[in-house]
Amino acid sequence: MQLPDLSLYIHIPWCVQKCPYCDFNSHAVKNPIPEDEYIDCLLDDLKQDLALAQGRSIQSIFFGGGTPSIFSAAGIARILAGVKALLPLAQHCEITLEANPGTFEIEKFKGFKQAGVNRFSIGVQSLQSQQLNLLGRIHNPEEAKRAAKLAGEIGLNSFNLDLMHGLPNQTLTQALSDLQQVIDLKPQHISWYQLTIEENTLFASRPPKLPEDDILWDIQTQGQALLAQHGYQQYEISAYCQSGFESKHNLNYWQFGDYLAIGCGAHGKITLPKTNQILRYEKVKHPKGYLDKTQDYTYNTRYIEADDMPFEYFMNRFRLKRACPKAEFSQFTGMDLASVEPMLQKAVNLNLIEETTTHWQVTQHGHRYLNDLLELFV
Repeated sequence: MQLPDLSLYIHIPWCVQKCPYCDFNSHAVKNPIPEDEYIDCLLDDLKQDLALAQGRSIQSIFFGGGTPSIFSAAGIARILAGVKALLPLAQHCEITLEANPGTFEIEKFKGFKQAGVNRFSIGVQSLQSQQLNLLGRIHNPEEAKRAAKLAGEIGLNSFNLDLMHGLPNQTLTQALSDLQQVIDLKPQHISWYQLTIEENTLFASRPPKLPEDDILWDIQTQGQALLAQHGYQQYEISAYCQSGFESKHNLNYWQFGDYLAIGCGAHGKITLPKTNQILRYEKVKHPKGYLDKTQDYTYNTRYIEADDMPFEYFMNRFRLKRACPKAEFSQFTGMDLASVEPMLQKAVNLNLIEETTTHWQVTQHGHRYLNDLLELFV
């Protein structure tokens, strides 16, 4: 088993308002955020996990949430200074911060850059006022455009815009208009994905009327053509970028890399070559529990069982458009390739993947029916 690259995920759990589609570990702000206290816990949490780095440098850092831009620029700077004091960062470490395009957050963008952030991921979601209201977003289309403009002007390495499609009662024309407007904002990276109804969300208890499957398919195919026309290469199911601007952090996830995770409800994955095991762990979910220094930060750990390993590996790796080297399966899972050959042969027979002597390649049919492909490994 080979040690892969290492990333760091940092979870900021607070947001101004909980969106009805969101199933992430986020909490609407009701009282002043205990920013300094939370940062103390984040850095203490990281100290306790240092041995899991196993001598590796950090290739990427991702601030997720919640809404990380709800923190002050000074707070983000303090976190990054604390991380650098504990772990070495790779020379070109990608440091991404998720941000809302609301006026309050935009005013802090330059401060985040000065703190060390070199990439923003801005949650636009739609550029239609009615849809933004339905989605529970607290910004308007003009704020989204202004945020993107500023992100392009302040000297970041790159920025990403998040955009949803398949929104309640959305037409093909509306979806493509949203996408064209995002393209016109000239981000280096676009995350373009379909709204799904997740359990334990407001939309799950009161489902909105979503477009029919035929409309969803037209949105997907025509939207992909529009992105390609403007030079955006699809490198993952919902990720598109200009040449050379793939997200290093997300690529590490999808290539079955390792990631330390700190903060409320953060999930980590670590390879342990000495014992030929892979550890997954989860931090305490609620801020009150996480801030209680009499408790452990980690509340759940498990080792991936051999029976589950093929699904865990291919669930990530087959999201990518690029071919998967066969050698990497054994290198990163510690399992013999022969253990998955029957499932892979069935996938070939169903035209879900193509196979050469050295690689597997998910077909267009396989990406459309990715869940069917992954079910072969359950």
